[in-house]
Amino acid sequence: MASVNCVIRFFFSLGALLCVWAMPWLEAKQNPNVLFIAVDDLRVELGCYGSDHVLSPNIDRLAEQGTLFERAYCQQTVCNPSRASLLTGLRPDALRVWDLYTHFRENRPELVTLPQLFKENGYYSQCVGKIFHNWRQDDWKGDRVSWNEPEFLHYASHGKDDAQVVGEAPPNLASGTGGTECRDVPDDAYYDGRVANRAVEALKTLKDREQPFFLAVGFWKPHTPFNAPKKYWDMYDRDAVPVPDNLDPPLNVPEIAMTNSRYDGRSKPDELREMHHGHLAAISYLDTQIGKVIAELEALDLRDDTIIVFWSDHGLHLGEHGLTRKTTAFELDAAVPMIVVTPEHGRGQRTEALVELMDVYPTLLELCGLEASHRLEGRSLVSLLKDPESDFKSAVLTQTPRPNYPKGKLPEVMGYSVRTDRFRYTEWRDFETGSVLDKELYDHGSDPLETVNVVAGERYNAFLPELASQLEELVKR
Repeated sequence: MASVNCVIRFFFSLGALLCVWAMPWLEAKQNPNVLFIAVDDLRVELGCYGSDHVLSPNIDRLAEQGTLFERAYCQQTVCNPSRASLLTGLRPDALRVWDLYTHFRENRPELVTLPQLFKENGYYSQCVGKIFHNWRQDDWKGDRVSWNEPEFLHYASHGKDDAQVVGEAPPNLASGTGGTECRDVPDDAYYDGRVANRAVEALKTLKDREQPFFLAVGFWKPHTPFNAPKKYWDMYDRDAVPVPDNLDPPLNVPEIAMTNSRYDGRSKPDELREMHHGHLAAISYLDTQIGKVIAELEALDLRDDTIIVFWSDHGLHLGEHGLTRKTTAFELDAAVPMIVVTPEHGRGQRTEALVELMDVYPTLLELCGLEASHRLEGRSLVSLLKDPESDFKSAVLTQTPRPNYPKGKLPEVMGYSVRTDRFRYTEWRDFETGSVLDKELYDHGSDPLETVNVVAGERYNAFLPELASQLEELVKR
């Protein structure tokens, strides 16, 4: 009996030693993968957000499988600052980045980006497409230190996304106005088709690695030009494409709130409708490419081990308020779609909590059990994934400078805008002195399209002190 006990103790000890030896490997394999999907200039206009005219079945399916954030907001309404903010977890003022030209490492070289942190914690970090801003200068190409291998198709210009086909490209069946282009070409004639193809190949390779992955896939659409292949234009009846009717600047709006990208949609009804037709085609083209990547994730049996985050860097005007493009403090530019899907949390959830893009960084760290290497200004969304109706933030902050693109210089004026449950309150401040030059207030309870600035209305006087206090507190942080 003693010898039997000795044998049992021996194998028990051996098993314990093997478990200790294998624990790091087991823990590494148990860490969830991350599929990080970024899109460019996609405002809150998708089927899953109630826009029934939009054909976006793959993104809609993501919403059915995870948590959709009804009220998510970017930190600045232009690409580079917004992306830098999300990827570092800091606001544009903390980064000193407010334009398209300044790389955040010029001012904050010590920061560890979201993908870099995953790489430093044993993940294989890979970039396909536009994640950081698409730098035009040769000295900054994405952020090499964030990835385990060179990025793919991250460095280019939207205006150079010409159809790449063998021989002469088919004719453009659109007017060409504003960059609209409708050619009968395959998906990979344009950037996003090639991004999707490379992402599919990346997943196949990542499947065989003995480590979890952080795969960032950045799509270029639906940013202008609206040049989706013809089959996506054909998905929509031009006459049935809805166009906005709030085509005038808001009543009582200060001039500084507007931009130079003015657009008189009332005098150009056919052009306005074609622009919206092209925009819808671009969304459906984007949606199909996302569907290809998700389908491959499922085909490789990786879906149950992978967290998916889907987000847009900011919104867009297409004639509303008499504007095109972005760089305003209006809801259309500040609000973004965002969906988070995890293996552990509920399916088909929706939350009306006010959240910010910079909340993504701490969220992924908590979900994957990682620790930040610098102070983050965002807040983890995990409590909302567990309970979509739980309390979160009372106000969120979006900003935009004047001039719209400072080009490496300090802004002259900064527009700081807080969104609360009911209101959007904006202060235009002299950037050097902080003095308030102008204000806006929009009551989303009665005016969700922000057509009237009511800041001077007596009935709103009682709300202004609290809104100003909330804004000041967020700016000071």
